[in-house]
Amino acid sequence: MKFIATDVSDTKRKMVDMAATQLSKPGFAIDPYFYRSHVTYQAELENIIFKSWLYAGHISQIAKKGDFFLFDIGEDSIIICRDNKDHVRAMHNICRHRGARVCEEASGNRRAFVCPYHGWGYGNDGTLKAARDMHNVEGFNVDDYSLKPVRLVVFQGMIYINCDPDAADFAKPLSNITTQLGAYDLENAKVAEAKTYRINANWKLCLENYLECYHCASSHQHYAKLHTLQALAHKVKPINEAMWARAEETTGVTGIADEYYGYYNDSASFGACSYHSRYALYEGFKSGSKDGKPVAPLMGHMKGYDGGAGDFQMGPLTFMLNYPDHCVLYRFIPRSLTETDMELVWYVNGDAEEDVDYNKEELTWLWHETSLEDEFIILRNSEGVNSHFFEPGPYHPEHEATCYEFITWYLKALSQVKVS
Repeated sequence: MKFIATDVSDTKRKMVDMAATQLSKPGFAIDPYFYRSHVTYQAELENIIFKSWLYAGHISQIAKKGDFFLFDIGEDSIIICRDNKDHVRAMHNICRHRGARVCEEASGNRRAFVCPYHGWGYGNDGTLKAARDMHNVEGFNVDDYSLKPVRLVVFQGMIYINCDPDAADFAKPLSNITTQLGAYDLENAKVAEAKTYRINANWKLCLENYLECYHCASSHQHYAKLHTLQALAHKVKPINEAMWARAEETTGVTGIADEYYGYYNDSASFGACSYHSRYALYEGFKSGSKDGKPVAPLMGHMKGYDGGAGDFQMGPLTFMLNYPDHCVLYRFIPRSLTETDMELVWYVNGDAEEDVDYNKEELTWLWHETSLEDEFIILRNSEGVNSHFFEPGPYHPEHEATCYEFITWYLKALSQVKVS
């Protein structure tokens, strides 16, 4: 963890003014204030993170009644559970009595959650079942003290949550990428591996790094050898056009190359991003692996290798890179002002058997190595932007266009925070 000295003069008023000032400088990276401010970090949680749709996990993690897992955001914890009636639920991991966490295990199977402090017991649907001696308290009603629910949407086997009870629906924005994401049949896919990389840097530095490929050619030698995304669009236009022309026939999926842009400033509602585009791998490569060769059986409804990869976004912090034979999910979650969890999840066909149909090390090699390289450059970026002498420079208008989209969306959200 990197410790940053608290600015005792920092206020919400200063944050809002800084955001407005930054918006008046379009095209430039943001002031280091936004990576250092404790006031800003709290405002981000309350007004951006907790009001956005976030990937919590995959339906296979709660296959049986009573199965659960925890999803942590910042200092908060959420229980994702399949209750005894087979309903998928999300609940705040906070006892309604004095606030102790009712569950500490990262995952498991429970018929009930019992607070370790005073013994209040909750069903796995969140309803309060027992509150010792509270029947003596005038007006006390167990129906008033269920675990607080969290908004939840399950889309193609992927579980998304939103801590804002008034958040707009996420199912409709996601429906715009139903065909393209559906090609991989993620609902019936298998989680082959999941790794969490704790990056000692502000969450925005981690996300900004993912959103641009300006650094790919210089920082990711293996990735850049395979993926045309590292180059300017006009330079790889013929390769992409050739891939798009054969994509439907080769994969057997009608509409697989259709694009949809609905992220950040263009999202249907706040924090409800959805996006898809398909781009080519360089000639001779079929998948995202060490040598560009397939590493697993074809996913879902895919019938062949078109030399392309699907690029997806679901919510502001969740992304997928989908090859015909496996899919890689990226999720960024703030854990503190200077800590971010970057989680990667590798999916394979649901019928694939480890060490028979795929080798885990070969499957994960490219994106594990790329993530370690990302960690290296993000940490150096963090050290630099936290310097008292850093002066933000301009974004590249193409390579860093999505980065700028995110920053603009982010600054608009902060500039609207109520000061009093």
